[in-house]
Amino acid sequence: MTSSTRRQAKRAARREARRALPLWRRLLPTWRITLGTLTALLLLAVGAFAVLYVIVPVPDPNAHAVAQNNIYLYADGTTEIARTGAVNRTDVTIDQIPLQTQQAVVSAEDRTFYQNRGIDLKGMLRAGWNTLLGKGMQGGSTITQQYVKNYYLTQDQTFARKGRELFIALKVDQQRSKNEILAGYLNSSYYGRGAYGIQSAAHAYYGVDVSQLTLGQGAYLASLLQAPSLYDVKTATPANREKAIARWNYALDGMVQLGFLTTADRNATTFPEPIDPQPATGLAGQAGYLVGVADDYLISSGTIDAATLKAGGWRITTTFDKPKQDAFVKAVQDELTGELDPKARPTTDTDVRVAGASVEPATGRVVAVYGGPDYAKQPFNDALRQDNQIGSTFKPIDLAAGLIAQHTVDGHPITTETRYDGTSERPVTGGPTPYAPPNEDDVDYGNITLRYAMVKSVNSVYAQEGVDAGLARVRDTAVKLGIPDNVRGMDPANTSMTLGTATPSALDLAGAYATLANHGQAHTPWSVQKLERVNPGGAIDVPKMPDHKAVDAIGRTVADSVTDVLRDVVSPRGTGAAALDLGRPAAGKTGTTDANLSAWFAGYTPELTTTVGLFRENPKSHAKEPLAGTAGLTRINGGAFPTKIWTAYMTAALGGTPTQQFDLQTGHSAPGPDSWPTTGTPSSSSPSTTPSPATTGAPAPTPSHAPSAPAAVTDQPGPGPGPAAPSPQNPQPTPSQDQPLPTSRPTQTRPAQPSNPPTATTGPTSTAVAPAPAR
Repeated sequence: MTSSTRRQAKRAARREARRALPLWRRLLPTWRITLGTLTALLLLAVGAFAVLYVIVPVPDPNAHAVAQNNIYLYADGTTEIARTGAVNRTDVTIDQIPLQTQQAVVSAEDRTFYQNRGIDLKGMLRAGWNTLLGKGMQGGSTITQQYVKNYYLTQDQTFARKGRELFIALKVDQQRSKNEILAGYLNSSYYGRGAYGIQSAAHAYYGVDVSQLTLGQGAYLASLLQAPSLYDVKTATPANREKAIARWNYALDGMVQLGFLTTADRNATTFPEPIDPQPATGLAGQAGYLVGVADDYLISSGTIDAATLKAGGWRITTTFDKPKQDAFVKAVQDELTGELDPKARPTTDTDVRVAGASVEPATGRVVAVYGGPDYAKQPFNDALRQDNQIGSTFKPIDLAAGLIAQHTVDGHPITTETRYDGTSERPVTGGPTPYAPPNEDDVDYGNITLRYAMVKSVNSVYAQEGVDAGLARVRDTAVKLGIPDNVRGMDPANTSMTLGTATPSALDLAGAYATLANHGQAHTPWSVQKLERVNPGGAIDVPKMPDHKAVDAIGRTVADSVTDVLRDVVSPRGTGAAALDLGRPAAGKTGTTDANLSAWFAGYTPELTTTVGLFRENPKSHAKEPLAGTAGLTRINGGAFPTKIWTAYMTAALGGTPTQQFDLQTGHSAPGPDSWPTTGTPSSSSPSTTPSPATTGAPAPTPSHAPSAPAAVTDQPGPGPGPAAPSPQNPQPTPSQDQPLPTSRPTQTRPAQPSNPPTATTGPTSTAVAPAPAR
């Protein structure tokens, strides 16, 4: 019998023997069938696992996992201004997290973390068994799996998600180091109190940076990972407080077990009570305005684009000085808000708004801004708006342009002591458009110097001087000083440009005046000194910040000569007399626009430049409304509330610092006694152009009378005849030889007014359009 025949015989015998068994027994598979089936299933499972491992990719991080907030800090680099973004998270590198905090997390969450390959089969089987027993879907697992769930997947408790989690965890463990995985887990986990990530949690529970966490504090944050909301001992029930402390002890005991901590150190550690829950650092108060200025600078300077900034994760150290910022807010409240009574005067004391900015002339650093009373209630930043005319604060630019030109178009010299005819409504000659601006209260000043005309803010003089200097040169000078070239109201085709129809922001104007204070060296105001972001994986972005080198804008002699004149504005005889209360050398200029739609004071000491603007705006239409009647006063000039706010702020901001003197190189000797009119100086009864023969030695040309037009801007302290007339907001000293009372011009010499004059903001031409709010 052959071997083949024998095998066939054996199989036949087995079949016969099986047929002889009872039916129930024949239904059971043989051990051969069972083994074969199990082997096949095992091979199939291994094959399926291999296929799934290959085809299940590591996905991109989910949007929530990478979302971070931007943190804005004051100039000290530690005091927080605000956090922006939908997710309160700031990623940190593993090196920034104390080693004991890392070890506490491993002890509490996954004691095999440094040994396993990304998954824990025992833990998974235990979770699966509990699920089958009806104890709910069980999570499980290793730190790597939890990181995968947080960073790549969702929190859904489904078999499909758990399956993907397993394969991705295996891959991530192969592709990344344990430190990278642990950092990712700590940065993506939720700790309660709205805090995502260990850095935000450290601030939320202990008010410190993550690097400053103690052993006990780190262990408590590790304990929170199991049940963030339930284990917050400040809000937990007594039972949950006990569970939280038990979990804290579990973490510390595990550290001893794993060799991370000695028994002595463990026994010496006491539970660290967290601080009370704090309100989120949002944009209320001044925070939103400061964030707006910082964002505007970062984007406009090209440091980063808006989308990159919005993506979050940036730690932004600004230039804002908290004491100075607080001083600005207090100055507005003390000098203006306290004087308003909306209930008694609802038509005049409501919707009064202030725009302010403060800049260091030597560096261009923005140390404070005032954009409004509360960003949560008024989210529009008035410090950055470019729709308010600046009035006579533009006159120093006219003067600077004239000093640069040195001569008028017809050859007469221009110095600070050059004399002009200060007759009110004297038609400007040589301008591109007809213009005959009245002086405040229609006062005639006669033959006066440019210095005196600045001190008294004489419109008729500077309207002519600006034309004599050349309107194109005036505009060019404004731009070089720091006024943006795209603001409205700086068109050389309109003669009224000379008196401040331009609409730069308070910050723009502060930058321009800072250039004068810095002897003609210009800095574009900047508000961010440091920018950095930690990326997933630990890489740190540190974009290059712009250079802040000074640029030669105008010559020092010109800038210092303007400063020399502006010092006289801050004197008993000047419109900025209220700034004398500062008690320091100061220079500045008031500004008030036609129809009293805005009022300004821009001024500086050698170390600090500040601008303050005041206006009213209809909250619905955003149309400008007159300031007349505000606080019960007939008229609000630049020398009133703006100067008082400026003085109060500067007093606080410079308090405790040494007084600095102006170091001026004017290129000329001090003004002589003839620089100021004497009492009884006759007023000219007819207008003249350019400098008078008394100064230039040349005969004054006879002008052709141009049709008069209303002034675009005005600025004089107080109502009543004469520049020295007192008013409630601008008390004036008793007139002296240094402060004469000019005479009013006879009405019969005034040219006829148009029956329908243009509005204050449009100027003398019909083509000008009143600026609309930059909403």
